[in-house]
Amino acid sequence: MLIWKELYNECSNCHKCKLADNRINMVFGEGNVSAKLMFVGEAPGADEDRLGRPFVGRAGQLLTKGLEALGLTRDRDYYIANVCKCRPEKNRTPYEDEARACIGYLRNQFALVKPKIVVCLGATAMKFIMEPAISKLSPNLLENKYEGAAIEDEWKSAVQSGEMRITRDRGKWIKINNLYMMSTFHPAALFRDESKKKLFWEDLKKIKIKYDEV
Repeated sequence: MLIWKELYNECSNCHKCKLADNRINMVFGEGNVSAKLMFVGEAPGADEDRLGRPFVGRAGQLLTKGLEALGLTRDRDYYIANVCKCRPEKNRTPYEDEARACIGYLRNQFALVKPKIVVCLGATAMKFIMEPAISKLSPNLLENKYEGAAIEDEWKSAVQSGEMRITRDRGKWIKINNLYMMSTFHPAALFRDESKKKLFWEDLKKIKIKYDEV
């Protein structure tokens, strides 16, 4: 496992996929490196690529304001990063090979931060973070790990087969060992569909409750 400076330098010099060819800046991560809460998004957008900071564009500002309304600030309360450290052209979804080339850096960040809560922002983060973790659990363990009620058979089957859906599966806590995981919409999705705003806000409130508990 690399320490922070070594990891940052390796990411900065990375050319494992073609995303590095067109980047302005590698977007590493930001926040409290000892936080118990960690957010994971998809990939940088244009503003993030230009500034070299995660979640600083319109979607990031929306997330920041929502969390600040609940008393959670980036510098003090959470760490935030992306599956991919470089911006895909036209803000497209990262390809499978691009995400897999970069995911090791995120795992290293996770190992350094040691969060107690991980929140996946959007379907891409859910696919590469939650699905691999959940798929290793047996159906019986999965049912025990879901807080609130027995997991619906449809959802249990979906996560076991790697077919989670953000619209159906957001807002549900899974506990794996001592780690709580949940997915919610990427804040950028709220600008495309305003009906998601209420659900997103409900999820943020769940995150704050869990933050206060652990």
